[in-house]
Amino acid sequence: MSDAKTINILAVDDRAENLLAIESILEADEVNIVRANSGNEALSLMFDYDFALVLLDVQMPGMDGFEAATLMRGSEKTRHIPIIFITAINKEKQHIFKGYDAGAVDYIFKPFDAGILRSKVNVFIDLYRQRNTLEELTRKLE
Repeated sequence: MSDAKTINILAVDDRAENLLAIESILEADEVNIVRANSGNEALSLMFDYDFALVLLDVQMPGMDGFEAATLMRGSEKTRHIPIIFITAINKEKQHIFKGYDAGAVDYIFKPFDAGILRSKVNVFIDLYRQRNTLEELTRKLE
């Protein structure tokens, strides 16, 4: 786990080189990238951390990203965590809509552009911080 100022992001991919790429692109003092190599590992980590965002590969052996996202949406603790699918599958509408139906908020297609990845992640980090600030102010007012 990490301190309260650290932003935890879960990166899920069955290929270590993809996780390393994500980690190097998003490297920052306040960002902690937690790696998972499978959907099952990702689900077990969901209860150990407070994640601001999940970057989830679609195609993985065993449990694919769609199934993992559906299970995350089924839990009270994890249902509101934004999920961005990172995928190399084709961009046909049926695949994209399947991801949105499973709970994704966005897609990034491989090979991904570092600037786009950084930009999209920063939006969700800002939203996470704003939500936490609002919750803290609400607690103080109560």
